[in-house]
Parts: sequence; C-alpha cells; structure tokens
Amino acid sequence: MISFPQNGRCLCGDLEYRLIEDPLTVYLCHCTDCQTQSGTSFATSMIVRHDAFEILRGSVEKVEIELDDGRVKHSQHCRRCRVRVGGASSADGFAVLEPGTLDDTSWFRPVGHIWTRSAQPWFEIPPDTISIEQQPVDDEVIELVRAWKNWRAAAP
Repeated sequence: MISFPQNGRCLCGDLEYRLIEDPLTVYLCHCTDCQTQSGTSFATSMIVRHDAFEILRGSVEKVEIELDDGRVKHSQHCRRCRVRVGGASSADGFAVLEPGTLDDTSWFRPVGHIWTRSAQPWFEIPPDTISIEQQPVDDEVIELVRAWKNWRAAAP
C-alpha cells in the first residue's frame, strides 16, 4: 500500500515538491491541447487538492498562454529546465499534477480517459476504464473520482 507523502522533482532537480495525500483521480487526456503541449499522444493528469501540493526546494514559474480561441492555459514549470510539473484545475481549490514527475510512479494508474474523440486512432482505450468523449461534466468528474477511490481500495 502506498503511503504519503510522495516526493517529486523536475528533470534537473532544482525543483522538488511533495504530495502529502492521495489524489482525487488520475486519467489520460487525449485533447489536442495536451497532445501539442506534451509533444505526444496524450497527457497523464493527477487531480490533487491545491493544499496537498507543497514546494520543498526551488520555485515554479507560472506560465499563462492565451490560445487562438481565447482560452487561457495555466501551468507551472521549473525555472531552469522548464519541465511542467503541474497546472491549474478548472475547479477552485484543486490543481493538476504531472504525475510523471513523481519520484515513484509505480503506484498509480489512470482510471479514465477524457477527450477520447480526439484520441489517436491507434490508441486502444482499455475496457476497464472510463471513457469520456470530451471535457467531463459534474457527474462524469464524480465518476472519475469514484473509480479512483475504488481502484485504490482494491490496490495491493
């Protein structure tokens, strides 16, 4: 069973952080924004309470990018190596953590997939995960949180 806190860091190690409690959920986002930002076919997102994420060493650079359609994307990067460690959530009091920056990535798995309508055609959504065609609405978010809690309760 995984215990908290869990530490993480950027690529160069100048920025270190701690996650002090279990996240609310973990999912893969297949939207074209995440594909472009990550330079790959999807992004892994871990939703955490804002207060559960604390910087231990270094500082983040907050980046705001206004997209052509007027939306603004908020993210936090290491000032030196520019690795993205997280960003703002659309819900107040929560943040999105890039879980690949955790020191130990063996303890989590995505319980869902969002924006599947723009997923790469070769990517197969596992049948035991939640699949949402676009941005999740309230009931779907609750479903992602519930699926995470159920998976964590059954995890060794």
